[in-house]
Amino acid sequence: MPDQPPAKRRATSAPLNSQPVGCYAELHCRTNFSFLEGASHPDELVNKAAELGLSALAITDRNSVSGVVRAHTAAKNAGLKLLIGAEITPVDATPVVLLATDRKAYAQLSLLITHGRRNAAKGECLLTIDDVAKHSDGLLACVPLSPCLSHQQNSSDQQNSLYRYRECFGSRCYGLAELHHGPHDELLLHRMSRLSTEAGVPLTAANDVHYHTPERQPLQDVLTAIRHGCTVAELGCHRFPNGERHLKSADTMRRLFESMPEAVARTQEVADRCSFSLDELRYEYPEELCPEGRDPDSYLEQLTWEGANDRYSNGIPRKVGDLLNHELKLIRELQYAAYFLTVWDLVRFARQRGILCQGRGSAANSAVCYCLGVTAVDPDRFNTLFERFISHERDEPPDIDVDFEHERREEVIQYIYEKYGRERAGMTAALITYRTRSAIRDVGKVLGFSVDRINRLSKSHDRTSPEESQSWLRSSGLDPKAKRTKQFLALVDQIKHFPRHLSQHVGGMIFTRGRLSELVPIENASMPGRTVVQWDKNDLDALGILKVDCLSLGMLTALRKCFDLIDKFETEHSPSNPRSNLTLATIPAEDPGVYEMIQKADTVGVFQIESRAQMSMLPRLKPARFYDLVIEIAIVRPGPIQGDMVHPYLRRKAGLEAVTYPDERIRSVLDRTLGVPIFQEQAMQLAVVAAGFTPGEADQLRRAMGAWRRRGIIDGFYKKFIDGMLGNGYDIDFAERLFKQIQGFGEYGFPESHSASFALLAYASSWLKRYHPAAFTAALINSHPMGFYAPAQLVADAKRHGVEVRPVDVGHSEWDCTLEEKNQQPALRLGFRMISGLARDVAENIVRIRNLRPFESFDEFRMRTRLNSSMLSRLARADAFCSLKLSRRPALWNSLPDQHDQPLFSRQLDKEVSPALPQMSEFSQVIADYRATGLSLKGHPLEAFRTMLAGQEVTPAASLPGCKPDRRVRVAGIVLIRQHPGTARGITFMTLEDETGTVNLVVHPNVWSRFRTIARTSTALIARGILQREADVTHVIVDDLRDLSASIAGGRYPSRDFQ
Repeated sequence: MPDQPPAKRRATSAPLNSQPVGCYAELHCRTNFSFLEGASHPDELVNKAAELGLSALAITDRNSVSGVVRAHTAAKNAGLKLLIGAEITPVDATPVVLLATDRKAYAQLSLLITHGRRNAAKGECLLTIDDVAKHSDGLLACVPLSPCLSHQQNSSDQQNSLYRYRECFGSRCYGLAELHHGPHDELLLHRMSRLSTEAGVPLTAANDVHYHTPERQPLQDVLTAIRHGCTVAELGCHRFPNGERHLKSADTMRRLFESMPEAVARTQEVADRCSFSLDELRYEYPEELCPEGRDPDSYLEQLTWEGANDRYSNGIPRKVGDLLNHELKLIRELQYAAYFLTVWDLVRFARQRGILCQGRGSAANSAVCYCLGVTAVDPDRFNTLFERFISHERDEPPDIDVDFEHERREEVIQYIYEKYGRERAGMTAALITYRTRSAIRDVGKVLGFSVDRINRLSKSHDRTSPEESQSWLRSSGLDPKAKRTKQFLALVDQIKHFPRHLSQHVGGMIFTRGRLSELVPIENASMPGRTVVQWDKNDLDALGILKVDCLSLGMLTALRKCFDLIDKFETEHSPSNPRSNLTLATIPAEDPGVYEMIQKADTVGVFQIESRAQMSMLPRLKPARFYDLVIEIAIVRPGPIQGDMVHPYLRRKAGLEAVTYPDERIRSVLDRTLGVPIFQEQAMQLAVVAAGFTPGEADQLRRAMGAWRRRGIIDGFYKKFIDGMLGNGYDIDFAERLFKQIQGFGEYGFPESHSASFALLAYASSWLKRYHPAAFTAALINSHPMGFYAPAQLVADAKRHGVEVRPVDVGHSEWDCTLEEKNQQPALRLGFRMISGLARDVAENIVRIRNLRPFESFDEFRMRTRLNSSMLSRLARADAFCSLKLSRRPALWNSLPDQHDQPLFSRQLDKEVSPALPQMSEFSQVIADYRATGLSLKGHPLEAFRTMLAGQEVTPAASLPGCKPDRRVRVAGIVLIRQHPGTARGITFMTLEDETGTVNLVVHPNVWSRFRTIARTSTALIARGILQREADVTHVIVDDLRDLSASIAGGRYPSRDFQ
């Protein structure tokens, strides 16, 4: 199974008992945002500095300010002065630590880093000392003197750079003396003092800090070895000689610099010159979207009311009008109008280009967003709660998420760059951190473990209990009690959550009125045409900087492609009939046939309700109207499950439990969900109507629930909630129960507005599956990868719905899957995209040549396309020459000679006759199809083994509904899905497929542990267990697993594994 996302690391708390503040400020400190150099998190360093009583701490990561926001947040909590800076490494001079004295100086630092990063490849920085000089205004320069001395014997260049820095910065230049209990510290200090005197720069103490405590030295060695691509034992001179590069107290530093105490005292002088704080950063949103002479507020109001009149052609409902007035007032007070206009502009651009898009998330609580066309959730139909999105009490900016077609989202991103320029726009960073498996691999490698052992350790690692971990270690050849093993485990645990590098957020964009590069450095992303800032979403939120999430959604792509396929088929094959002209807005609503299909869990490929958990819930919840879909999407989530809300709702919906409310206030909130709180908005509304919270306080409660284990955060809300409910006449038991339910949401609760946005797409995709299954399947495959199911399962499902599916063929296929006519009904033709290893440009060239004149023979095809032997053999292995009367083996034989090596014969059509080749068995044909295209229209790999499986009392999947429950059965199939959700108490859910259908397995932790290797790695299984059925939902509770992979070896059977 894939490596699980790590649990979010919690920042360390500020120290409770710190030493008295001394007169020492550490001026040279790397965090782990100096990737693979620093061995401590920013908050660990800040809190340790406060504990030691330092007067200030400078965060000076290499060519970066990526870690300063985390340090800033921790420093405010700890009451420590934080200096913002960076260690800059010019290619023609010694490194220099630059510190920002004020806002203008910080802007110069940010511009300097941007210049270096934009001039280099991703992750690198290319600067010269002249670049530093051009951006020196207001910055302090602290030059480490050790590098100057270490090169003294070979060249004076390093010393010359010290003089250059002194010339650039004048009285703002200092020399850093750094001692680490070496054998010649006094001599080194004397030499550094003499050099600083000669250069005319004051000598200042520092420690070149790489970690907060000396216990992190082994981890720093590991990071260094990873960076240099060697083992720890091979580090040599790259390894620090001791563990002295940790934070030290003022007393310790005074003892270290006993002969020159003024060097320690001078650190306070440097710190006093730096008054800049990140709190001074002021974010200004672009305003050029307003017509000349208009301000953002009035223009937003105009667009909103115009949009409202368009949305409600029969008159704006009073409820909506009141919401708009309330929201526009709050937007004006919080000065967010320009932000809304920017999002409106992106949506307008996308729709002008014919790109499907839809806003979602908390923004769907906004009536303004609905009237602007950003979201599709009608506030007149749903109980939106704007304070879930924006309020006076929120200490974070609004966050509007807009989904665009995943294949065309780049057009929107490039529009932003073109409109605002590279200096004013950038993508939000995403911090890539070590997860368990990557930590195991990198730590194991630098400790000298063999490749085989590392593979066994990483691939066999699971979310195991402590008891199972010893078995995991032993199976990989490690003694759990050995010192080396304990060291390995400790280092893996320490390095988890450490940043590895900056990547780009999936879609977060930030753009500013002025130069973004004066706010945060911008660097090149790995993807051409992209640039990314050095801060991630959490950093931006902490500083109140607004961003827009331009996200991609595969289902939007699939829907648009489906509409296009239907329109093209109707135009070409039914020109006399009226065209459907389908759009998201014109799909017929509340179709009984659609809900009948959904209630049967016939939802393979349908957005949001195709997972095993959703398909298990559908026959029980039985959605019969749109709001049922909204609930269905939200209820199969960790929040409602942990809050014990699922079963009460199902019992009440089935009429097995009475629906009661303590009073009308509670009824007004929970009536739509039968008295059970399911949505985040309901949790907030309950706090308002039952406990007397303001809407803004209720949103603070919602966000605090995400940190409920941190008792200091939640205790105040608990008391206010309980006291408020008691004051409103509710009894203590009901108050406690309600708070526990709300607490169950945590950060996993689903907003009703978000669920409603998704439900719109779920219904649309269900309708298309019900009435246009061929086009729907083609569109899904053409939009792959997406969803839970591979093309093999999508095709099998289409065939079960009566769709004729035709194979890939050089005489008919295009790159994408297409629709062909059969008795005025569409048949699905598979496209060249199905063939493993066949490039798109090759396929499109085949189609272009074929459109000029159909192919008549293999030799003619080869001559006209001039494909090499490799491409011809890929087509042959996919059996794609059937229209040329050539089956797989003869075609493969004919593709062997490379015609590019025989130019004299390239126009000769008469070739040697192919020898008589033996016919392939049906089973061999099926396996060959799976190997080439991942599916077969000739059969299923298990069909050939049905007699053998029947002899072992294996029941076909299609026969399980007729079997009596609570008895032991055996089932077999290809593994389609493995899912290990965090809320399932260690249970793994698997889905198998045989030639008749699919079967769901429930594997408890003890069974998973016994059969771990088989369960994790097998492509096909025989499973034995107890048949369980509830409301037409069938599962097998597994007690035994057997590997069936060898029987179907040779095919391509990728499973989709989820956490």
